[in-house]
Amino acid sequence: MEDYRSVIPTEEGKRHVIAAAWHITKALVASDYVTDDLRKILTDLDSHLSAMPVIIESEGLELSEFERQLKQAEEDIMTWETNQAMIWDSDPMEAPKFVKFIDEILVLIESLRSLLNEYRKAKELLHRADRVLQLAMSWMEGELIHLLIQHKQFFEPKYMSFRCCVADVVYDESFVSVEEEPEEASQRNRSSNGNESERCTVDLVHPHAIPRLKSIANVMFASNYGQEFCQAFINMRKDALDEYLVILRMENFSIEDILKMEWKSLNHEIRKWCCSMKIIIRVYLASEKKLCDQIFGDMGAVNTCCFIETSKASIAYLLNFGEAVVMGTHQPEKLFRLLDMYEVLGDLLMDIDSLYSEDSGSDIRIEFHKLFIQLGDFARATLAEFGNAIASNTATSPFLGGGIHPLTKYVMNYIKTLMEYVVTLNLLLKYQDAEYSNPVLEHENEQGISSSTSCPMALHLLSITSTLEANLENRSKLYKDAALQHVFLMNNFHYIVGKVKDSKLRYFFGDAWIRQHIAKVQQHATSYVRASWSSVLLLLKVDGSLSKSAFKERCRCFNVAFEDVYKNQTGWCIRDQQLREDLQISTSQKVVLAYRNFIGRNSAIDSEKIVKYPVEDLENYLLDLFGGSPRSLHNTRRK
Repeated sequence: MEDYRSVIPTEEGKRHVIAAAWHITKALVASDYVTDDLRKILTDLDSHLSAMPVIIESEGLELSEFERQLKQAEEDIMTWETNQAMIWDSDPMEAPKFVKFIDEILVLIESLRSLLNEYRKAKELLHRADRVLQLAMSWMEGELIHLLIQHKQFFEPKYMSFRCCVADVVYDESFVSVEEEPEEASQRNRSSNGNESERCTVDLVHPHAIPRLKSIANVMFASNYGQEFCQAFINMRKDALDEYLVILRMENFSIEDILKMEWKSLNHEIRKWCCSMKIIIRVYLASEKKLCDQIFGDMGAVNTCCFIETSKASIAYLLNFGEAVVMGTHQPEKLFRLLDMYEVLGDLLMDIDSLYSEDSGSDIRIEFHKLFIQLGDFARATLAEFGNAIASNTATSPFLGGGIHPLTKYVMNYIKTLMEYVVTLNLLLKYQDAEYSNPVLEHENEQGISSSTSCPMALHLLSITSTLEANLENRSKLYKDAALQHVFLMNNFHYIVGKVKDSKLRYFFGDAWIRQHIAKVQQHATSYVRASWSSVLLLLKVDGSLSKSAFKERCRCFNVAFEDVYKNQTGWCIRDQQLREDLQISTSQKVVLAYRNFIGRNSAIDSEKIVKYPVEDLENYLLDLFGGSPRSLHNTRRK
């Protein structure tokens, strides 16, 4: 009897071992972790084991064991939820325990699935196990979000120091207000707009959080919750990028808002766009790509998809802003900002192509290249409109005082600023002129500028200045006084020549053009003297001495003529001191010399009471001309 009793546990133990082996075999067959050869062996073993009667006897016991394990798992997950502590940010030993817990749940689920076709209760247990897994995955998703928020980092200040905006060159669109800028300041401001922002990466999430994020990713993907992980990750990183755009003061304007924007505001927003584009593409998105590589690097398309989805909304905003700008009107004052946008985007295209190199990023690449072309076309059209605006800017009344017209200042300062974009403009204009056929460029000058008087930019500048000169010629005809016509043209041509000589423009206009226009200035100066003083000088021209009465009459006529010239021409304006002095000297050489000779030939006459203006006084009075404030000499005599 004792022998019989001792055998029973042994037989029951065998049945339990065989049943356990059968369930383990079925679980392994269904697993993704075994090779095809091993799966074939296990399938054969499953067939042999399932044929044993002892299996049927032990299945009830096996389900009971699964139920016991499941109940324990439900208690464990409730304990973690009750504690509400962040597992990956608390005790270092807690995270491995949780991962082991998930592994055990997955094994339990696989085991229960293998019994679905045999036992109804297995379905109920499987449902409970899936619920435990779902709760665990929800907990891990919360851990993911916590880590991404808690360990999020923005750039250090040194990464915000990109000098990417040139100083404004402000022009009123009606050509009446121009801000002069010294050549040195212009060069300094533009030189700060070089391609200084090299591609670099920073840690957008603290490095010590990366292994934790990677661990959560591995567990959630292994549990078939990869989509939930990706969606939570994308949402959090999109929010981080939106926050960074706020830090960069980029507002999310609609296309309609941008089209309605005043130029002063739009100018400001374009400057911010240029700066933000460099930082977002070369630093932020490069860093975001690095973060995705660290977490999804071995997951193929998932990596690319998460990066694209994270950046897509912000990229769309940057693109929409640029597209809205090129929908606007071709106002000349926009050109410099358009060229800034064109240069910035052209400089970033290789970075964009690299960041979105996969097929799934082709739409983004295409849109950026399309915007680059649109900006170039719009800049060309705006430059053409600049020439049209000069030609169509007419007036019905002369410019007071014959000084330098605001249109002249506007145009010359405008084209001087264009020199800072000469490489870009040469490329944009290259195919615009059908007659242009690849001229040979001259060697680089001392400023490092490859120049040619026949390159596209030079030809366009010559066209613009020719249009300006024609406009000035027409404006000069509004003056009734021929002498003032010449003063007006002399003033404006002198200003034009000065702007060309004293800037990079000289490399494109050439010495021959400069000499030609200096000659024009001298020609108008000579014509001024002739038109103003010929009739006056005739009064001083005598072959011999005059009678006292004739001398007195000549002096009276001269005084009236001189006083009339003085009254008018002291109100005329020559702001350039050297030009004014040169014209005063050339005038004095003719008038004072003739006046001295006239009085000298009639020295026999007592002229003290007849001659109103001694020679020295007359010479000093001529120095009052062209000051811009009318004066009168009636009833005055210098002591």
